[in-house]
Order: sequence, then structure tokens, then C-alpha cells
Amino acid sequence: MPSVCLATLPDLAALRAAWPRQFPLLLQSAADSGWDILFWSEAPLPTWPLAEAKAFWQAFEEAAASLLPVVPADAERALPFRGGWFFYLGYELLHSLEPTVALAANQDAFPVAALGRAPAALLIERQTQQAWLVAEDEAALAKLQQLLNTSCPAVNFAPPPIKQAVEDDPQQFLAGVAAIKRYIYEGDVFQVNLSRAWEVRLGEGCSCDQIYASLRRANPAPFAGLLDMGRWQIISSSPERLLSLRDGKASTRPIAGTHPRSADPAEDARLKARLATSLKERAEHVMLIDLERNDLGRICSPGSVQVEELMAVASYTYVHHIESTVCGMVRADVGPVAALRAMFPGGTITGCPKVRTMQIIAELESTPRRAYTGSIGYLNHDGSLDSNILIRSFMQDGQTLRFRAGAGIVADSDPERELQETRAKARGLLRALGLPT
Repeated sequence: MPSVCLATLPDLAALRAAWPRQFPLLLQSAADSGWDILFWSEAPLPTWPLAEAKAFWQAFEEAAASLLPVVPADAERALPFRGGWFFYLGYELLHSLEPTVALAANQDAFPVAALGRAPAALLIERQTQQAWLVAEDEAALAKLQQLLNTSCPAVNFAPPPIKQAVEDDPQQFLAGVAAIKRYIYEGDVFQVNLSRAWEVRLGEGCSCDQIYASLRRANPAPFAGLLDMGRWQIISSSPERLLSLRDGKASTRPIAGTHPRSADPAEDARLKARLATSLKERAEHVMLIDLERNDLGRICSPGSVQVEELMAVASYTYVHHIESTVCGMVRADVGPVAALRAMFPGGTITGCPKVRTMQIIAELESTPRRAYTGSIGYLNHDGSLDSNILIRSFMQDGQTLRFRAGAGIVADSDPERELQETRAKARGLLRALGLPT
């Protein structure tokens, strides 16, 4: 597959904003690690409503099967994407995987899935500040080079204008916490991730690119992304990976355990230390590691699943998180789509045991999650893939912007503290919009 190392760094966000139809997806990391990838596509992006979820999975399987097995050259092996497909999985796709889970009462038109062909892409490695143009063939390479040689139109990245913002009634969340604790005491579950919603009315002419630029400034994260589906957009600054497949190895990086940060360095250090030593947070994290080990065990060779990194404390702009890395070697009979189905949705944003917690979430959350706790990712010709979990994410539908934030509820959860945790997680999104927190 042809690739070109570029002499200068292109502005991927500006290119995406200037030619949104040609560049429907931008994925970006943070700081000086990871990769930024701008996906080029010639065809309109197909989306699927909830009623056609099974048709989407069939299309995804067919797309994966259409990819020719490719062994990358040594020079290309380090590149994360070399042509293939990109995808969006909405949370409610779980209903097609686990029909015993009911749907939230109030459904909407936001898609539950998208699948796009990307024969070329622009890549930037953040650590080395090196850029590549990659393509499946010389024709795609030439088309993308021609576009790059075109003068880029001016782009407006000014802060988005906001008309109104409404937060869900806190009492509904507090009542949900109480209900979950009753379920726990009765032996139904050990932990449930309960979320709540915010809705924002945007001013006229507010673009998804403006919102994304503002979110990146306010809340940078290693699995950020902007997906443009025409009428609908997903704007994310996620810190969490769902699944990576590379060279036969499957990896996930669960996040469970959160403390808000402080502007005072000494207090912030105390909060970080308290999180690292909290018996409640550590017990919850270990439980969810076991859940992820179980999910990986469905697709990996017996005895290969292991915890590579255990309970590291990562600090983001507004919160500290406990994170681990769990991995295993995928069985030869498991394809990439089957691997995603086994891991989706992520255990950290559902709970334990997984199916029963999803049933309780559907009961207690009055509106669908859609993009929230879903996933965006890509699939290569060699069968490798990477995908995030869509937390800290906006859903845009015209002049309406929605987002959710959640908390993991356990037996000794304090309802008011869990409510404040949702607000701490929402802080970066609210500040990106210039709203008080």
C-alpha cells in the first residue's frame, strides 16, 4: 500500500472543517503520545436506525470479509491505519446482541450505527511530530494529494454560541441511586453505571467543528474524535479505550474509580492519593477488571488473558481516574467484528453482572444513550482495529446538543457524592460551551 511521509504537518482539524464530506471522521490523541488520524472517504456515510440494527451487523461482517488480508511492509507496520473502514456503534445496539434488555422508554431518531469506507487517511504521530499520507492504491493517494494541494478555506473555530442549557432533574438520579442500592442489597447486581443528561440549545450557525475545537481546548483526552454523519454529529473527548486488536492481541483499558481535581496543587495531590488508596474505589475497579477478563475470555485463547497494568491513577483536566490494561491473544476462529460484539458495550459503563445491569439501566434512564457509552473506531485491511468508549461526548442534531455523564453505583455509594461525580465529569463539556459548572 502506498504511503508518503510529509515534509510539513497538516492542520487536520482545519482540513476536516473545510471539506467535511471528504473527511467525515477525525480521531485525535492528547499531549505527546498516540496518533491523530483524518479519514478520507469518497462515498456518503451510511447510517442505521435502531430498527435496522441487525442489518448493520450483517453489513459490518460483509465489510470485514471484503478486506483483503494484507501483511504490512516493515516500514508501514508502525502506522495505525493503512486503509479500510471506520465505524460508530451506538449503545442501543446491545438490544440486537442481548434481546432480554428492554429499550429506554423515549426513543429518538439519532442513529445507532454508521459504517464508512476509508481508502486513504492522513496520520500524525504526536511524539515525533511526523505526518504520513496513506492509501490503498495510487489512485486514492493521488486524489488525496490533490486535495491537500488545494488552498484550504478559512475556518471558524470561535467558541460556540449558546442559547440555553438544561440539566436533568437531580432528584431523578438520586432516586435511581436508591433503586440500584435496593437491587444490590437484594442480590441482583454488584454495581451499575447510572447516567443523567444535559441538553443545550445552540445559537445560529454553530458548527460541530467549533464545538470540537472548544472541547479539545477545555478537555483534551487520548481517544477524542469528531464523526460527521450529515444531519447528526458525535463530538468526543474520551479518555477510554474499548478494544484494540493488533498482531493477534486484544487489549482493553477499563476506567473505574473517579475523584474530582482541585485547583490547589496540594489538595489535588491529596485527592489523587485518596483515590489510589480508597478501598471502595479499588474494590469496584477490581470487580470490573474481572468483568473485562471474562469478556476477553470469550474471544481469547485459554490462559492468555492477563492484566498488563493494574490500577494506575491517570490525571485529566477535571478528574483523576483509576485505569488498568487487560489483554489476551485472540483465537484464530474469531474475526474483528465478533471480537467487538463480545466486548460491546464496555463493562465499565454498564456494570456487573453485565446483562442484568443493562436491564436496570434501561428501567431507570428515561432517554436512550445512543452515542454515549457507544464507540467509534476503525478496521484495517490486516484485521487490526482500535476503538474508544464514547464518554465525555456531545451528540449534535442541528441546533440541539445533548450529552450524558454517569457514575458507578455500589452498595456503599453516597447518592449526593455520586451526583457530584456526574457533575465533575460534565465539567469539561460545560466549560467547552462557556457554561457555568
